[in-house]
Amino acid sequence: MRQPLVAGNWKMNGDRATNEALLNGIKAGIGDVEQSEVAVCAPFVYLADVQRQLEASPIRWGSQDVSAEPKGAFTGEVSVTMLKDFGCHYAIVGHSERRSLHGEDNDTVARKFAAAREGGIRPILCVGETLAEREADTTEQVVGAQLDAVMDAVGPAALADGVIAYEPVWAIGTGHTATPEQAQAMHAFIRQRVADRDAATADALRILYGGSMKGANAAELMAQSDIDGGLIGGASLDADEFLTICRAAG
Repeated sequence: MRQPLVAGNWKMNGDRATNEALLNGIKAGIGDVEQSEVAVCAPFVYLADVQRQLEASPIRWGSQDVSAEPKGAFTGEVSVTMLKDFGCHYAIVGHSERRSLHGEDNDTVARKFAAAREGGIRPILCVGETLAEREADTTEQVVGAQLDAVMDAVGPAALADGVIAYEPVWAIGTGHTATPEQAQAMHAFIRQRVADRDAATADALRILYGGSMKGANAAELMAQSDIDGGLIGGASLDADEFLTICRAAG
């Protein structure tokens, strides 16, 4: 049975005082979360603070990106070995904002997935389509190509060392959310795409929903058979809201 995972993605938000209050709030309520794994992905500059606050708790932490390079003349980049110094368990790779705002293509994302995995950090691989791609009925082609790039680079069995997050780009920060049926259909497609190459890996693979999940819709979304948790954006910045989602996951 797949253990649900709820991972908060703070994006470029927070400061030391508000982060501390947020994590204290989450820690205070985490005892009510019995079966789900819980993690937060913070900006690089706050990882030392997050490690200090969470290392004695059941909450895991990670980064919002990782370099594909191990070291060298890559100004502004952060390597997997650097993240390991701060106890990171996870690293988000291929988030739609990295793809659209920073020009990361499928091959770059695959290299980042490989770097995180090889360095002992679980990559959270983000895949998803834009509104234009959904309206053009190319969702499956787009998401399939994003998955294939990683499987071609590292082999389908390597996905067992990571997590996939399906994020319909049109539902991020827009107030729109895919219906549970729409989300389930895409999660089932993703699982089948992996199963076509490695059935055992597909069965065990955790696939998170990353399209504006909130406390109000979390239970209905996570009741779907192929939705194994959530990658949470704005709602992860409120301890009560985030904990509501965590409890809904199981």
